[in-house]
Amino acid sequence: MPGADTLMYGGNTTCIEIRGKQNELVILDAGTGIYPLGLDLLSSDLSVINIFISHTHWDHIQGLPMFQPSFSHKYKINIYGPRDLESGLGIKERLAKQMDRHFFPIQLDDLSSRINFFDIEEGEKIRIGSLKVSGFKFHHPVVNFGYRVEDDFNSIVFTGDHEWLSNDLELNDPEWETQQKKIELRTQKTIEFMRDTDVLIIDTAYTVEEYKTKKGWGHGNFDSSILAGREANAKQVYLTHHEPSRTDTALEICFQDALQKNRTTKKHPVFFLAKEREKIKIE
Repeated sequence: MPGADTLMYGGNTTCIEIRGKQNELVILDAGTGIYPLGLDLLSSDLSVINIFISHTHWDHIQGLPMFQPSFSHKYKINIYGPRDLESGLGIKERLAKQMDRHFFPIQLDDLSSRINFFDIEEGEKIRIGSLKVSGFKFHHPVVNFGYRVEDDFNSIVFTGDHEWLSNDLELNDPEWETQQKKIELRTQKTIEFMRDTDVLIIDTAYTVEEYKTKKGWGHGNFDSSILAGREANAKQVYLTHHEPSRTDTALEICFQDALQKNRTTKKHPVFFLAKEREKIKIE
């Protein structure tokens, strides 16, 4: 959310730039943050751009039509994302819809850059120079892939939007135990995907109290994110997807309350609130 009260943590919607040791470029999501990133890229020597889309809710793709490298013959742009199993639509078909003439003056096929689309499967590994990118299905109302980007020494995990599974059946329901085992198995697989990462960027929209009225919306909370960071033994954890109605001051209060409540110590990961334009160097 842009504005005077959100200058520290707010601003553009989700877009994360990752550079490999050979200057390879991987972009995670194409929210409004991809617009200023595109302007930066115009003045660089880079000509190959790799974009991985977690899911196609507006806040994760709304900057893509205004991504300036798309309008230049100089660039080859590879766009990766999961196929939506419910509709059967691939990542190209879904992104083309947002550039339909009813919503945007330039259609996808009219762009000057060389754009390639790739539907990827969970667990598939994509090699981008020295980097390896793998996707994992995180729980959300639509198909949502989080990504692990790693080289031979370091890794970053981004969840995209994510809500931890819970068992909504009554305890006396004969299916409760079966359902619980499925949830526990998926939870463990999710933690393993995050395991030992240098940087975990995790959906943390709500407080625990707020989550009670927003269950099923597809987002995490401060407590669940702190617990996941600990269980996965992540080195640094960046809490993101901030609730847009929260000011910087309110966000910091929620964050400090959660840290105190969960009694984080030096033995645990280091936790941060994700900031606009923040740079992290991993060595």
